[in-house]
Amino acid sequence: MSGPARFVRVDGVPLHVVVEGGGPPVVLSAGLAMAWFDWDPVAALLAARGRTVVRFDRPGHGLSGPAAGPSGAAAEARRIAGLLDALGLGGAPVTAVGHSIAGFHAEAFARLYPERTAALVLVDASVEEAPRTVLPAALRTGAARALGRAVTAAGLPAALGPALRRGAVRAARSGRAADPAARDLVRRCYRTGRVWRGALLENARYPDTAAELLALRGEHPLAAPATVLAGHDGSAGGAALHWLGRQAALADLLGARFEVAVPAGHLVMLDRPHEVARAVLHTA
Repeated sequence: MSGPARFVRVDGVPLHVVVEGGGPPVVLSAGLAMAWFDWDPVAALLAARGRTVVRFDRPGHGLSGPAAGPSGAAAEARRIAGLLDALGLGGAPVTAVGHSIAGFHAEAFARLYPERTAALVLVDASVEEAPRTVLPAALRTGAARALGRAVTAAGLPAALGPALRRGAVRAARSGRAADPAARDLVRRCYRTGRVWRGALLENARYPDTAAELLALRGEHPLAAPATVLAGHDGSAGGAALHWLGRQAALADLLGARFEVAVPAGHLVMLDRPHEVARAVLHTA
């Protein structure tokens, strides 16, 4: 199964999705404010190795429609299931791959839909051992909406969006490597207030999503084989080693295989795409 980019409506929101290759399905979900094209190197490797690769933009990300409201771990798991159903891929178990905050979503999918999950791969995924919030969720959501409207009204996405995206990617890559994304795609996505509003809204509910996943862990066992793939830049710095320790602890908690991609920053799929593809192929 292969095809160009298209839009599929799930829960009333048009989701931008790209499907390529053929064989056992793999669904790729990127981190906060990232887009489908950030998986380009990994998708090409997996499609060439006999996988149907599905990558999509969550609401308010990439080219998908705006986020209607705050989401969460279970809601995003249902979105993945709905997307696969809409694509006619509801029958075959999938390998769910989540990067950063999308690791919460991929793990929730694996727990809530064990019969539909062949494997779980977490790529430098978010880790929250004891998530806490200071302000009520409604207040944080309202503040995120207000900030998003103000930023858009001021014209900041159009003026600074692409530059901020490229700066963030450099900061999250090993050796501060450049953003490989095509300039026209970056402009098309990051000059819009929709993407920045979506990222602000998702970030505002981050601790709630983390807490929700902790609850799911207590109620829904993880049946699928799993791999935790952490990025490490090769330094002996305390912060880097502390992060590796937290990733290793996550792997222990999940009963998952633990692997480290070196050298790699947080955007492992850009720094070490072969390592990500290998983790996917070897986990299922």
